[in-house]
Amino acid sequence: MSDPERLALFIDGANLYAASRTLGFDVDYRNLLNYFRGEGYLVRAYYYTALLESDEYSPLRPLVDWLGYNGYSVVTKPAKEFTDATGRRRVKGNVDVELAVDMLDMAPRIDHAVLFSGDGDFRRLVEAVQRQGTKVTVVSTIRTQPAMIADELRRQADGFVDLMDMAEHITRRQVEPRPRMGGAPQPRPAAPPARMPTPADPFQGAPELPE
Repeated sequence: MSDPERLALFIDGANLYAASRTLGFDVDYRNLLNYFRGEGYLVRAYYYTALLESDEYSPLRPLVDWLGYNGYSVVTKPAKEFTDATGRRRVKGNVDVELAVDMLDMAPRIDHAVLFSGDGDFRRLVEAVQRQGTKVTVVSTIRTQPAMIADELRRQADGFVDLMDMAEHITRRQVEPRPRMGGAPQPRPAAPPARMPTPADPFQGAPELPE
């Protein structure tokens, strides 16, 4: 038997959140990690996000802390808050450079890089990683109007997986116990708490990040 394929995940947090919410589901990051562990030898799973550093509590902090303790390499960057010309509160935070540096650094050590983003700016990064002999798959979606992946990025990648096709594997879901053979139906379990330890909506209530 051949050795399992060495994988690494590179997750643009804001991009994945926007895509999954547009498709109508929440990502369970534990399920996501377990899914890819079943696809090969998972060397590293990176998660990138900008954090607004202020006196107020960041809604992203619970997710970032949980990921860091549960198998993810979390890369954060301070986001800058400003007011645009219309007086609207905006946040600027871009982690593209950090993601690109890590993917280029990891390329010689892995067989397959999985990029969770539809940003066309990553096309040149994908091309550079491919020149090192590493396969690149991009995860985003074309099932929205407009599509959330740039056409040039999709063409450059070795493979494309629509996020909607992965939903059944990476969505938080509750499975009811099956009744015992010949016995009375089992009572329904108590409802789960409203908030799980892993927030499904980490960007809820946070200022929208620009593309």
